[in-house]
Order: sequence, then C-alpha cells, then structure tokens
Amino acid sequence: MRTFANVQELKAAVGETFGPTEWRTVTQEQVNLFADATDDHQWIHVDVERAKAGPFGGTIAHGYLTLALLPSFMFELVRVEGIAMGVNYGLNKVRFPRPVPVGSRVRAVGELTDVKGTPAGYLSNLKMTIEIEGERRPACIAETLSLYVPADQAS
Repeated sequence: MRTFANVQELKAAVGETFGPTEWRTVTQEQVNLFADATDDHQWIHVDVERAKAGPFGGTIAHGYLTLALLPSFMFELVRVEGIAMGVNYGLNKVRFPRPVPVGSRVRAVGELTDVKGTPAGYLSNLKMTIEIEGERRPACIAETLSLYVPADQAS
C-alpha cells in the first residue's frame, strides 16, 4: 500500500502505478449473495449444473460484482492521510473485457491518472484494472473517481 501524507503528495504521484493487490478467490457463495442483493439470478451466475453446459463452462461472477470489489482493492493500494474524509464520487469509463469464472483468483492494479482541485476538495481519477490469474485479458477496467476533503477544508 502506498500512503500519502496529504493530497498534495497524492497529486505529485499522478502517472504512477500502484499494486498489484493480493489475490482473492471469487466464490459461488459470493456470487449467490450478490444475486440475492441485486435480484439478478441469471443462470450463468447461480445455476452451477446448467452453467457447466453454458458458454463459459461454469458459473461466472456478475460484472457488477467484479466492479463492487474495487473499493476493497483501492484500500489495499492507496491511503491518503491529512483528510477529513474520502468519498466515492463515481466512475467514468467501465469495461468488462473478460468474465470471471467462479473459483478463479483476481487482483487489481491502479494507475493514478489525475488529481485536480475542486470547490469541494480534490478529485482523483484512479484507473483500476482487475486481473484474472492466468488470463491475458483483464476482467474489468474502470476509472474510479474519489473526492478527498482536506481536514482544514471540512466544515
């Protein structure tokens, strides 16, 4: 993990790459819980027997489940101190080049592409790439936006 004393140090790191994170296994239990939370019970995610004969040879994680791993991966990559809070501001571009088979391991790498001052604080853009162990193409590439509010700017 890379720790920055403040947002100015973070801003100076634009262009740097962080990671990779630790590998983590995507389980069928996670996929089933995500299906319950989102009401997306499509058979390619939750029907293990039917999915064996499907296009992926088994169940796969929802794309949005893969995307939902980003916050935990980000906490493994970057920490900014000297702030009152950091807030998920959203996403720019998101792509899912390859599905994540259940049972596979994934990890992330982040590239800090921008940090700019705004009236609300500092907006960073961290391009996250989620890799699948043993695969050439990534599972997900997403530009994540985080708003960092410096401690002296909080009300």
